[in-house]
Amino acid sequence: MLPTTLDEAVAALSAVPAAVPVAGGTDLMAGVNAGHLRPAALVGLGRISEIRGWQYLDGEALLGAGLTHARMGRPDFSALIPALAAGARAAGPPQIRNAGTLGGNVVSAHPTGDTLPVLAALEATLVVAGPEGARREIPVSHLLANVDMLRPSEVVGHVRVPLLHAPQTFLKATGRTGPGRAMASVAVVLDPVRRGVRCAVGAVAPMPLRPLEAERWIASLIDWDGQRGLAPEALAAFGDYVAMACIPDPAPAEEGGEAPALPPAAFHLRRTVATLARRGLGRALA
Repeated sequence: MLPTTLDEAVAALSAVPAAVPVAGGTDLMAGVNAGHLRPAALVGLGRISEIRGWQYLDGEALLGAGLTHARMGRPDFSALIPALAAGARAAGPPQIRNAGTLGGNVVSAHPTGDTLPVLAALEATLVVAGPEGARREIPVSHLLANVDMLRPSEVVGHVRVPLLHAPQTFLKATGRTGPGRAMASVAVVLDPVRRGVRCAVGAVAPMPLRPLEAERWIASLIDWDGQRGLAPEALAAFGDYVAMACIPDPAPAEEGGEAPALPPAAFHLRRTVATLARRGLGRALA
C-alpha cells in the first residue's frame, strides 16, 4: 500500500490493523532480515510529500517525519537546527543516511539513535495523525519513555522543534573508527531567553537521559549578559556531574555497607560521557 497523504496512510493502517508503516526501512528491514519481524503487510510512506520538508511556524520548525538524515545534514538545515544536523550527519554510512528518516528514528526508538538526544535536549514534540483526520501532540521524551505511546492506526507526521537561535552541539563516541553505532552521545543546547542549559545523553540507557540538576547548576554559573565563558574547571565539573547522574555508582548490597566498585566498562563509559559533556558545553559557549 502506497498512500499519498497522511490520512490515506491512517486509513490503510485502520483497514489492515496488522500492517506496519515504513519509510526508509533501515531499522525495519534489518529486523526482517534477521528474522525478528514478519509484518503481515507494509504501508509505505515514501510518497507522502507533506512529510518530506519543513516549514516555520510561530518561532518553531515543523519538520516532516519523512525527512532523511542526508537532507537534514545539508548546510541550509544546519543553519536552522545545528545539533540535529550534526546528529543526522553522524547517523551512519551514506546508504543509511539517504534512506533513514527522522520519524523512523523516533518511532524505532533505538537507544543509539543519533537524533534522539538532540530532540530530547530541544524538548521537541511529535504531531501524530489519527483516524478521521485527528491530530494530537506528544512530547518526544514521553514516547521514548513509554509514557504516551502511539495508538492503533496512528502515524507520526511531523516533529515540532523550538527554534532557539542559540549555540547547540552534538558529539558522539563510537567503539570503532568512522561512522558507527554510538557508545555514548551528548547534545547540549543553550537557551539564552530562559537562561538555561539543556543536555541529553544518548546510548547509555534505553532512552536519552536529561541530567536536570547538572543543567540547573551550570546555568547558574554562566554570565548570560556577558561573554558566557566558563573556566576549564567548571566545564570539567559539569562533565563529571552529567556522567555521575547518568552512570551512578552501584548501590551497596546492604544498608550501611560499602558500595561495590564500578565495573571497568561502566567506568570507561562514564569517563566518555564526562568528556563529551565537557566538550559539548565548551563548544556551545565558545
